[in-house]
Amino acid sequence: MEKNDLNQRYEDYVASVTPKTGTFHSLWNSFWIGGVTCVLAQGIGDIYYALFPHLGKDLIVNYTSMTIIALAILFTGFGFFDVIARKGGAGSFLPITGFANAMASASMEFKTEGLIMGTSVKMFTVVGPVIVNGVVWSAVAGMINLLLAGGA
Repeated sequence: MEKNDLNQRYEDYVASVTPKTGTFHSLWNSFWIGGVTCVLAQGIGDIYYALFPHLGKDLIVNYTSMTIIALAILFTGFGFFDVIARKGGAGSFLPITGFANAMASASMEFKTEGLIMGTSVKMFTVVGPVIVNGVVWSAVAGMINLLLAGGA
């Protein structure tokens, strides 16, 4: 069998098993799943504010973020997050819940290698670049702000 014929048969096979998705359909799912995630987070924040009105807005925002991160980790552990992610695509990964999922997934995948060399190390190989990027660009933004503000 010729190499080109083999390549064509492989391409035909890949085309036959690749799911067909429309751009509009994918965008719509990302939009509404990301929106529902944000509405739920806002609802959690509103509940915290109603229960603890004496706490400042900044603290309520922190508690809300911690709650949705914890929920995303639980959803990852129980396998629900994968179902949501398959449907919602970027709408499930762009909010902070996607970051929590990335950490939890890496931890679960490498837990057989031990607590330190498996769970901890692999979790930060996935998340480490995000943290480094955040620190570097925050420092750059701070320096630009300092320069534009005229020194302090």
